[in-house]
Amino acid sequence: MTSPLNSVSFYSTMKPKKAPTKKQDKKTSPPAKNRIMKGRDIIVRALELAGVEVIFGYPGGTSMEIHQGLTLSKQIRMVLPRHEQGGAYAAGGYARSTGKVGVCMATSGPGAVNLLTGIIDAKLDSIPLVAITGQVPTTVLGSDAFQETDIVGATFPLVKHSYLIQNINEIPEVIQEAFVIAKTGRPGPVLIDIPKDIQQQETIPDFDVKFDCPSYKPNLQPSTMQIKKAMHAIKEAKRPIIYAGGGIIVSGA
Repeated sequence: MTSPLNSVSFYSTMKPKKAPTKKQDKKTSPPAKNRIMKGRDIIVRALELAGVEVIFGYPGGTSMEIHQGLTLSKQIRMVLPRHEQGGAYAAGGYARSTGKVGVCMATSGPGAVNLLTGIIDAKLDSIPLVAITGQVPTTVLGSDAFQETDIVGATFPLVKHSYLIQNINEIPEVIQEAFVIAKTGRPGPVLIDIPKDIQQQETIPDFDVKFDCPSYKPNLQPSTMQIKKAMHAIKEAKRPIIYAGGGIIVSGA
C-alpha cells in the first residue's frame, strides 16, 4: 500500500466541506454485500470473519497482494518472521497456547516449501493450522513458471485438506471451510493455495456462505461413567498426577 500524501499546503487551501448526510453516506459507501472488492481484500475480510487476529507471514512476489490488503485491516496483526519455517512454527505455537487456529503465510516456490516442516509438526501434534500460500497466475499453472511449485501435491499426505483456488468467488467459502476443518475432530493443518491473478481480480463477494459437512457429526457428549471413574481415582489417590494432552486446550477446559 502506498503511503498517503503529506501535502499540508494543498489541504490547508481547501474549503471545509459539509458533513455528508446519512442518505449521502448510503450512496457513497454501499454495503459490503454489494461492493466490488479485489480478491486480496476478500481474503482479508474472510480471515477477519473467521476470527483471525494474528498472521505469521514472510512476503514474496505471489503473496504480496495479500500483504498489501492486510495493511488495511484493523483486526489482524501481521508478524514478520526471519524465515517461513519460523512463521509456521510460530503459528503452531500460537495455536498451542491459545487454542485458536494458527495462521501462517508464504509466497510460492521455495517460500511455500519452507512451511513444510511446520505443517508436518502441526499434523503429528494435532495442531489447528491454516497455511496460506501465494501461487503463480492460473494462466501459467503447470508450465514450470518462475517459482512455481505444486504445493498442493507436496502437502497432500501432510494436511487434513488442501485447496487450490481457481475462481475468485470461491474465496469466502474455502476460507470458512478451512478453519472448520482445521479445528474439527482431530485438529490439524489445512493448506490454501491462491494464484496471484485471483488475488488481483475483482468481484462482488458473498460472505454469507454456510459450510455444512453432513458426513462428519462428532459426538461431543462425554461419558458420565468415565467421568465418575476419573473423579473417584483422583479422590482416592495419595499423590495424584494428571497427564493430559493438548485436547484440554482445544476443548476450552
